[in-house]
Amino acid sequence: MRLVVRHQTIYRYGSGSSRVAMLLKLWPSEHEGQRVESWSVTVNDEPVAQFVPNGHGDKDVLWIRHDRMDEANIVASGVVDTRDTAGVMTGLPQGADPLCYLRATPLTPVSAPMREALAALEHADDLARLHALSQLVRDRVAYRAGVTVAGTSAAEAFDLGAGVCQDHAQIFIAMARSMGIPARYVSGYLLADDDAGALHETHAWAEARVPALGWVGFDVSNGLCVTERYIRLAAGLDAHDAAPVRGNAVAAGAITVDADVRIDDSELSGGDARIQQLQEQQQQQ
Repeated sequence: MRLVVRHQTIYRYGSGSSRVAMLLKLWPSEHEGQRVESWSVTVNDEPVAQFVPNGHGDKDVLWIRHDRMDEANIVASGVVDTRDTAGVMTGLPQGADPLCYLRATPLTPVSAPMREALAALEHADDLARLHALSQLVRDRVAYRAGVTVAGTSAAEAFDLGAGVCQDHAQIFIAMARSMGIPARYVSGYLLADDDAGALHETHAWAEARVPALGWVGFDVSNGLCVTERYIRLAAGLDAHDAAPVRGNAVAAGAITVDADVRIDDSELSGGDARIQQLQEQQQQQ
């Protein structure tokens, strides 16, 4: 598929800010199932181009401003060619040792109820166990918006029995690590099946390391391995580590954040016209 994306995030600082620092993980990874045809990132209409590889093998940049700001308008847009690789992430840039992804974080603890649920998984090989784990999490944790927050841990969401894609991914990751399988959190974009189900925000899923295959992407919320409808942005130990935008501001007063993602399948010879249309759609919201 040829996917056209426009992702806009606007930070508004109620009393103005004297300093803003943001870590931007907004440059899509390249692998056998994903090739970046064109891509740009701007902050307040100024290009940001100094993206460099990080420890996970993805690209990021630290953007800093020391003068007064009332608003930071971040836009990532471009065209990405994708193909279905049955979820296998072959050809990813070299990152950290996979064993690093066995480490638990404050967002990915394993509770006693989670360990008890794992006891029911009796599949012989890792891939089968991971597919069963994905189904287990989906069955036990209903998709329900508004019941968890950014700081909700995997154990808390599992006990609650409800959450969103962030919670599904972190529960899967925590339980896979408990089985001795390296697993990590992935942020990116998903093209929904139709306009009625369109997502206007980033999506989250998990990758687990299978010895015979390498990294395999599991979207627990949708009950499948990632396909050509997904664009991979960044990986990390948890949602905080893989966040597309993360930062802080000094003397900012009240801070509000508005984010919107537009993604479409385009067969146009060039992506600029469709990006312009996506921009107009965002401005009308």
